[in-house]
Amino acid sequence: MSGIELVLRSTRVITPEGTRAATVAVADGRIAAVLPYEADVPPGARLEDFGDDVLLPGLVDTHVHVNDPGRTEWEGFWTATRAAAAGGITTLVDMPLNSLPPTTTVDHLRTKRDVAEAKAHIDVGFWGGALPDNVKDLRPLHDAGVFGFKAFLSPSGVDEFPHLDQERLALSMAEIAGFDGLLIVHAEDPHHLDTAPQRGGPEYAHFLASRPRGAEDRAIANVIEQAKRLHARVHVLHLSSSDALPLIAAAKAEGVRITVETCPHYLTLTAEEVPDGASEFKCCPPIREAANQDLLWQALADGTIDCVVTDHSPSTADLKTADFATAWGGISGLQLSLAAVWTEARGRGHSLEDVVRWMSTRTAALVGLDARKGAIEAGRDADFAVLAPDETFTVDPAALQHRNRVTAYAGKTLSGVVKSTWLRGERIVAQGEFTEPKGRLLTRTP
Repeated sequence: MSGIELVLRSTRVITPEGTRAATVAVADGRIAAVLPYEADVPPGARLEDFGDDVLLPGLVDTHVHVNDPGRTEWEGFWTATRAAAAGGITTLVDMPLNSLPPTTTVDHLRTKRDVAEAKAHIDVGFWGGALPDNVKDLRPLHDAGVFGFKAFLSPSGVDEFPHLDQERLALSMAEIAGFDGLLIVHAEDPHHLDTAPQRGGPEYAHFLASRPRGAEDRAIANVIEQAKRLHARVHVLHLSSSDALPLIAAAKAEGVRITVETCPHYLTLTAEEVPDGASEFKCCPPIREAANQDLLWQALADGTIDCVVTDHSPSTADLKTADFATAWGGISGLQLSLAAVWTEARGRGHSLEDVVRWMSTRTAALVGLDARKGAIEAGRDADFAVLAPDETFTVDPAALQHRNRVTAYAGKTLSGVVKSTWLRGERIVAQGEFTEPKGRLLTRTP
């Protein structure tokens, strides 16, 4: 082989064919070949031998709120992408809201890209937003390279990103289906939320009652109905209600073009363990009971749920008040997502291959990056994480890279230490030391 610059070797390499001892040859930022472990190192190539640490494809997180520009005191591309890199994530797709302006026009997309370009430690793509008044902007945003369109079916929490009622949902979905785009939906029904008991204060049980499962179930049923009618591609964001799983499974069996994600916090944290006043655990939809969590894991195992993403949604610490009704809802999980999911997955009998499928392979496929990302095989980008799966660590907020170091995982002991992260064949973080930003801005592949 000519042009090989780098050779990575491990006794445990996760490939599409399974985990095996292998040597991975890299040329010009891409995987040139996956070779037997004993393969010779080509002349002039550098060898990195990871011993028994696991070499896995860099994770692809398709649900991240970076908030930059406009709310950079909450988060920014510099800090968010460092946190992602520290956690083995090599690609993220930024949500269109919580930044100012939101990514709802081509001009706003250009503003976002200009801000991100010099700050991205990993590769970054962008979602567009579907608002009640921007149907005319959806096709231009698609042509400009966004990966799809985010819509809320209930209030988003920020005034500049209003939700879609059923009529506007149908109009936006029809427009997006016309060019075979992807609509991704925060699915909670506003009527169910309005009629749920609303009691402020520090009691988590009261907050949980204010976001009932029925709100998710009704909204998902509506999305399925519209998607079936329009033959649209839809994706349900951050599923927390296990009661919606039969609806989703039936829709998939009928051929509805629907995919579904859940998040590490729904898979690893439970309502029973949330202390009153601890709004670092607040998110919408909420963390639910342990029995509900068991059913989410079953749905991951059988494919009803397709993938796992962080929904990293940070804020300044002062917005995380002890009143669950008024505290900002969002959990910061970029740096800890792999370890959190792996810790719970291994205890439930799942493998690292499963975790890679949920957090890299399927997420790459969701946004059409599966020719470049999501697997260790020839032709893909040389994006890797090196993981010591049996090493443990206790979560110290001071060691986190995201801007406001609030975390629901503080003090938890997790398995899986990311030793280094590689982007297109370059080591971008190792042992807490980062290179200068080397990420690229990604666009949807036509």
